[in-house]
Amino acid sequence: MEQNIKLNCLLENLQLIFNNNTFKQRLAHRIGYQTESQQQPRPQSLVEYLQQVIQPELNSMGFTTTQIDNPETENCPFLIAERIESPTLPTVLCYGHGDVVFGDAIHWRKGLEPWQLIEEGDRWYGRGTADNKGQHTINFAALEQVYLARGKKLGFNCKVLFEMGEEISSPGLAKIAEQYRDQLKADLFIASDGPRLSADQPTLFLGSRGCINFKLTINSREQGYHSGNWGGLLSNPATQLANAIACLVDKQGRILVDGLRPPALSPAIRHILSDIQPAGQLGDPDIDINWGEPGLTPAERLFSWNSLEVLAYTAGNPAKPVNAIPPNASATCQLRFVVGTDTKNIINNIKKHLNLHGFNNVEVESCGITAATRFDPTDPLVDWALSIIQQATDKKPALLPNLGGSLPNDIFADILGLPTLWIPHSYPACGQHAVNEHMLKSIAYEGLNIMARLFWDLGERGNELLLQHKHHQEKNKK
Repeated sequence: MEQNIKLNCLLENLQLIFNNNTFKQRLAHRIGYQTESQQQPRPQSLVEYLQQVIQPELNSMGFTTTQIDNPETENCPFLIAERIESPTLPTVLCYGHGDVVFGDAIHWRKGLEPWQLIEEGDRWYGRGTADNKGQHTINFAALEQVYLARGKKLGFNCKVLFEMGEEISSPGLAKIAEQYRDQLKADLFIASDGPRLSADQPTLFLGSRGCINFKLTINSREQGYHSGNWGGLLSNPATQLANAIACLVDKQGRILVDGLRPPALSPAIRHILSDIQPAGQLGDPDIDINWGEPGLTPAERLFSWNSLEVLAYTAGNPAKPVNAIPPNASATCQLRFVVGTDTKNIINNIKKHLNLHGFNNVEVESCGITAATRFDPTDPLVDWALSIIQQATDKKPALLPNLGGSLPNDIFADILGLPTLWIPHSYPACGQHAVNEHMLKSIAYEGLNIMARLFWDLGERGNELLLQHKHHQEKNKK
């Protein structure tokens, strides 16, 4: 009874800080920091955000904090924070990033500005409201209210790994995880990033698709030659490259290279995705039903299959074409892939396939890879999180085996070996990485309630939940 009273007081306090604009003011303060990690030289605000915003907030909840220089790039530091209440309690690791993409102020709609929180109806506009300042502001506020409701205790141990370089592919994050593996040791990972399935459906996802960008290039000669004098006599690298790409992926977006395709969908994944309907919300583009792998639903193509995209293609001078056969052509392509894909041989499989089809003049260069991850969707921890989300929102949550996009989840799943639960507080049409980025106030309030109940329940029965998880793992090993 006493715990129910405390939980009700916690939820009332959440409603209070939301309605009296305390939460909004916190978020507005964060948006004011122009933390563009893609900017060169990188601004000092990336360091200041850690020192002036995140550290004081965590210190106020009794966390000890350590700022760590990035081992791979300047002005994108890390923060490791920890609050250990008892070695007998479970430990959760949380994550967030304070950097954002370019503000791009000149292209925002009139009346909006990336570095100022502006409210319009159900929307809070500003760079980082969705990615990721708004999301970690929700999680830390919920954590704070649990801490206060329990008399300055959480009921579990908590660690935080915070970075300032996620928007430039998290340089140094893997090295930090390796170097500080013991300090980051935990039982469970809980974080928020990316979008919900839709604005009105709370979502839990368990990992992310992997991603590799690669460049295809044909260098035929040192200069261009007049297309009238030499057309029909000289090979055209742009034409050849177009055909080379067409032998990798067909006109309907179907991958033609066996080595780039994932294993067949399992019955369990098909079941999970059977009631998932991506897109179809206000602001979403109309999807092309016949695009991609045939025989799969849109949800299966997005969350459990691979996709090969051409991101850019150049030959000659596109801005000012001249009547000349170009000397070279290049294309930047991308493979999004799920768990089970042969990631070690992606580039070799592309080269072999191109050579088999007579394109041995195409150079293939990898531009970096992010691993695919997926926590076991049948684990009891997944059912626990789903039930808490439903209690908090009175809505059936969507369960996604992994996000369609990519996140550095491999750091937490593979290097640190943690069960990974992601609860996003954004939605697909939020303007993430685009102009007019915004967070929905309604989602923010739901997010506060979800995370507060999740953290509260972890303090109530964390050891019981982890014991169920351990038994499930042992059963699967037999």
